[in-house]
Amino acid sequence: MKEITIDYALRETWLTVAKMYNEEAKNHNNTMAMGFTLLSIDPKTGTASTALGPKMGMEATSLSRILKSLEEKGFIARKPNPNDGRGVIIHLTELGLEKRTLSKNAVLHFNNIIKENVAKEKLKHFFEVTETINTLIGKKNIF
Repeated sequence: MKEITIDYALRETWLTVAKMYNEEAKNHNNTMAMGFTLLSIDPKTGTASTALGPKMGMEATSLSRILKSLEEKGFIARKPNPNDGRGVIIHLTELGLEKRTLSKNAVLHFNNIIKENVAKEKLKHFFEVTETINTLIGKKNIF
């Protein structure tokens, strides 16, 4: 068997997971990116639009397109920030809360299936490895 790189394994797995989520989201007039955005918005108080990008690790231009689509579908509403007139708070609508619940349930279902099929010790090691990768990259110890 040919040895694969860590980068390849991560990318292949993430693309498979993303495809799975997008196929499920399509059944609910949604996309994985939209579901992730809905999960990142505080369901009670909303989230400042300027805080959403960094929270999700996304660039503003990509996030703007997703927010526009969510607004057009009636999943979110933009309201002025009462503490800063220049800012906007993104709030979930009733429909947005429903779609958020669907997204949350999909993520929890995925996690439960993985936990049922992978030993706790292996999952512990998986999270240790991903934490190490993120730490090395964050400290710029790779490039």
